[in-house]
Amino acid sequence: MEQYLIALDLDGTLLKEDKTISPLTKEVIFRAKAAGHLVVIATGRPYRASKMYYEQLELTTPIINFNGAFVHHPKDDAWGMYHSPLQLETVKEIIEVGETYRVKNILAEVMDDVYFHEHDEKLLDIVKLGNPKIEIGDLRQMLKADPTSVLIHSDEQHADDIQHYLSSVHANVLHHRRWAAPWHIIEIVRTGVHKAFGLQLVAEYYQIPQERVIAFGDEDNDLEMIEWAGYGVAMGNAIEPLKQVANDVTKTNEEDGIGVYLKALLKL
Repeated sequence: MEQYLIALDLDGTLLKEDKTISPLTKEVIFRAKAAGHLVVIATGRPYRASKMYYEQLELTTPIINFNGAFVHHPKDDAWGMYHSPLQLETVKEIIEVGETYRVKNILAEVMDDVYFHEHDEKLLDIVKLGNPKIEIGDLRQMLKADPTSVLIHSDEQHADDIQHYLSSVHANVLHHRRWAAPWHIIEIVRTGVHKAFGLQLVAEYYQIPQERVIAFGDEDNDLEMIEWAGYGVAMGNAIEPLKQVANDVTKTNEEDGIGVYLKALLKL
């Protein structure tokens, strides 16, 4: 039997809109594991907010968090830890110019610790999953370590201007992308960091060739992973640019897209 590596994005892909895994998809994933295939989560979420799904699927593989900025093995410390943070000085420069672009808030995550520039109930609701350590105050003084990821909360009017500034001034050191509506949030990670980077580490470790990697996604933070994988599969609910680069399109996250596709491809 040829062993496959199956990479699953979480939100909008593995997870239904109510943030649960459908029974059919879960059953097919367990069948894939029983058949000897490997399953890995590749998400923009931090580990603390994806751990529950890792446990639900009873995984024993590494996990890719922060869109590839943090890759580790929750069950094997000896596997190693790959952390690719932003430079603290760059982040402080971005904070300084934030006032020019009327930024509402800036949030920095150092692994699973969260730092807010300003108090923000809406953003607090998003990040409190997994009970992280949260501190609020001037990030220029409070941040002491290189952040794994930075979120800039703006309004629609200024979000384009901020992205233009980031591309003009910091393109060589960071990579940024915009969250889907209704959020006007710009997410920043170190340049060269994306899910494909993390997935390649995992594939090389297990000696799975690229052509036997199956990856599922729905948003622009899945683009590199979908392009890199031998089977790059866009969900039916995926954004159009992702469908255009994908090898295949499956059903939506509400219609067991992952389960239906794996069942057919791997004859489960």
